[in-house]
Amino acid sequence: MQQPAKPEFIRAEKREGDAELDAHMFRQALAQFATGITIITTKNAEGKYVGVTANSFNSVSLHPPLVLWSLSKKASSHDAFAAATHYGVSVLSADQEELSHHFSTFKGDRFAGLEVIEGLGGAPLIPHALAHFECKVRSRYDEGDHFIMVGEVLRCDYREGEALVYRSRKYFRN
Repeated sequence: MQQPAKPEFIRAEKREGDAELDAHMFRQALAQFATGITIITTKNAEGKYVGVTANSFNSVSLHPPLVLWSLSKKASSHDAFAAATHYGVSVLSADQEELSHHFSTFKGDRFAGLEVIEGLGGAPLIPHALAHFECKVRSRYDEGDHFIMVGEVLRCDYREGEALVYRSRKYFRN
């Protein structure tokens, strides 16, 4: 039986004396991990909806039900999420790729003309998503160039369907 060819890896390594690991190589390696796509939302101090596309969403605990996600400190929505008491997570379906682009690139009012479901604490939820998680902020962690937000899930719902998946800077249906 013939052995499969040994894969060629491109390696980055932080050696003693290096300031940090090569950022481009690190991003390339991270891009190999397929993730679902979410839109994370809240309401700012002025009552305006704020939302971002995120693939950093993750479960933490079942008892109590906890989830987390992370946001760049440079994001225009940073201050709103840093002050938020609640946030919503909408897990996007395969036919919501346009919404993912909109919430990751559009610089104006991302909610203009968009119908939403108002969730707990006023956080808007995206209709027709595969799942919603309505969270009360439990803790925040300042790490590197991001902050990590852990939320206690107070309410959730879901439906069956194909998910929007992201890997190597491309969208897929799953």
